[in-house]
This record gives sequence, structure tokens and C-alpha cells, in this order.
Amino acid sequence: MARRSRHRLLLLLLRYLVVALGYHKAYGFSAPKDQQVVTAIEYQEVILACKYPKKTISSRLEWKKLGRSVSFVYYQQALQGDFKERAEMIDFSIRIKNVTRNDAGKYRCEVSAPSEQGQNLEEDTVTLEVLVAPAVPSCEVPHSALSGTVVELRCQDKEGNPAPEYTWFKDGIRLLGNSKVGSQSTNSSYSMNTKSGTLQFNTVSKMDSGEYSCEARNSVGHRKCPGKRMQVDDLNISGIIAAVVVVALVISVCGLGVCYAQRKGYFSKETSFQKSSSASKATAMSENDFKHTKSFII
Repeated sequence: MARRSRHRLLLLLLRYLVVALGYHKAYGFSAPKDQQVVTAIEYQEVILACKYPKKTISSRLEWKKLGRSVSFVYYQQALQGDFKERAEMIDFSIRIKNVTRNDAGKYRCEVSAPSEQGQNLEEDTVTLEVLVAPAVPSCEVPHSALSGTVVELRCQDKEGNPAPEYTWFKDGIRLLGNSKVGSQSTNSSYSMNTKSGTLQFNTVSKMDSGEYSCEARNSVGHRKCPGKRMQVDDLNISGIIAAVVVVALVISVCGLGVCYAQRKGYFSKETSFQKSSSASKATAMSENDFKHTKSFII
């Protein structure tokens, strides 16, 4: 009895699976597939393959590019948009002859065909990654610097994919990743970040003067910026001392002039003159008041 009940349970499960598969096909659902990832170099060609087992006359094909908004790539048996000029269909697949970085993204092919259970729909998703060579990087190199100070050179490229790594050159010679104190090219320490593109001198010296250029490189290509010269000068101590001495002399001369004027009484004469003029004004005002009072009494 136990064996018969097990057989009946297995038969029920098989019937349920058959019904479920029939329902699955009748309403156009398909089992998920592994997403394809296709890599292409910019301005070369690539094929986006739709893994559909068999093509029939009654099959209907659509290609869409997914994103914030879904756009048609192949619709009603015709390529759409700018794909008309640079793509062609190979069965269910698309061959793009001139790939651009704007083509990167997710694509989905949808194939529908009539079946015994109804309309059958199959879908396949392809992710296109476009590799881009670096452009000429922008390099920031100071024209001048004082020895003993901290100086940072910057190099950056915003177009390369994958993100490039950076290398610095001085007078056409590649700088090592880590500086060596006492080397022929420089007698100061520096650090180079190949990811961010910075070259930092902790204490720049006069021997670091020269023409600096930077190269951005990834798996697709490499580009270098034009060389720029950096001049490092020592701090002019003698010039600073001379300027301080000149300023001190000027202040001393001014002070002596003030003392001499005080001894000669230039400031006291001016004060007595101001006092006499004030007294004369007061006397004139008293006489005017007296005359005014006298006329009022008469």
C-alpha cells in the first residue's frame, strides 16, 4: 500500500509539472537565461547574439536597448535610428560595424512565435561593454617653485575605459614609482600615485627643475600630454637681508629727521603761532561783546 501511494504521488507531481509548463508556454513566459557580456573596442565591430534555437517564417523579432527609457533597435523587420547606417542583421543577431561608447548598455532580444499552446515568447539579454582608449591627459605643472616646499603635479584623463594608469616623465625619462634619495635625476623625495595621476615632491630641490610630461595608459591604448617645464629656485636670502637693511635705513633716517625738527623748534613755533592766533581771536570777540553791551545800555 505504501508503494502504491508513493507512485500515485509521483504521478500527481508529474501531471502538475506538465500543466505548469503548458501554462508557462501559453502565456509567453520563459525561463531566465544567463546574461551575456560582450566586450568591444570603440570604432571596431561587434555582434550581439540572440540565443534563440530555431528561426521560422512566423517568428517575430524585436531588439530593444534598456535603460531609463526603452528604445527600439530592431522593430517591424527594420533597424531603427542610427543603427540603419552602421549595423546589419544576421538571423536574430545584430552586427554593429562601428561601435561607439554611446552604444554601451543592456540589450534585449524578444522572439515570439505561435505554438500549440498559444504564443511562445523567448527573451535574451546582452550587456555590451565598450573599451575606450585614453585621450590626451590634462597635465598641471607649475612654472616655478621654491626649493624646500611641497609641490604637486597632476595628470587626469576622463575618457579612457577601463580607467587608465598614469606614468610621469622628466626630460623624457620615466620616473620610478618610488624615489631614491641621491639619484642622478633628483635629490629630493617624491611619491607617485599611478591611479590618481599625482606626482608630489615632499621637499622639491633645484635639481628637480626640468620638463615634465605624463602618460595615460589602459588595455586599449596610451596617450601623453606635451611636456611642461618646472623651474625650481633657491630662496634668495641675501636679497631678503638687503631689503630688510634698506627698510631699516629708511626708518632710521625718518626718525632722525623728526628728532632734528624737534630740536630746531619747528613743532614748538607752530604751536606758539597757533596759540597767538587763538588769543587774538578771543580778544576780538571780547571787544565785539563790549561794544554790543554799550550800545544796548545807551
